[in-house]
Amino acid sequence: MALFSATLTKLIEEFAKLPGIGRKNAQRLAFHVLNGTEEQAEELAGAILAARRNLKFCTVCQNISDGEQCEICKNDSRDHSTICVVQDPRDVAAMERAREYKGVYHVLHGAISPLAGVGADDIKIRELILRINENIKEVIIATNPTVEGEATAMYIAKLIKPLGVRVTRIAHGIPVGGDLEYTDEVTLARAMQGRTEY
Repeated sequence: MALFSATLTKLIEEFAKLPGIGRKNAQRLAFHVLNGTEEQAEELAGAILAARRNLKFCTVCQNISDGEQCEICKNDSRDHSTICVVQDPRDVAAMERAREYKGVYHVLHGAISPLAGVGADDIKIRELILRINENIKEVIIATNPTVEGEATAMYIAKLIKPLGVRVTRIAHGIPVGGDLEYTDEVTLARAMQGRTEY
């Protein structure tokens, strides 16, 4: 005998597909939606659909954006001569919370991982290299301190150094195996201050 109706079971299954959401949390979310008003459910559904339909990658830095360029790339008060390279759009948010960095970003959307079948052509390295010109003074590599993140950092450094641009790596105040997304603001700020040159 089924515990829930087919419709409720489907809703729970969809919530359970989200990262970090187990079956019990999926049930809680489903019942939360059911206990809310129809207007609240429509707002949630509308927000999901709008995000899916309207968000795109910034044509400059590859971060998620509502328009052709993200707010950071459009901001003239940012230091456009310094590019901080991160793996994921969530890493941009993490770096911004530290309030230490005033340059612009480049989002790779992954890291080189031969075991997972991800090569340099599968992430946004080409787009980064195309951004390098005489106005770029420094590229800060802030990939995660994992085997894949380190391999990606070394690969990018080897491509950029011959172009005469300073290449630095954020300091390892971040625990090895950790993700920028889950690192506190103080640790991120110290890591940015203690970056070293390749």
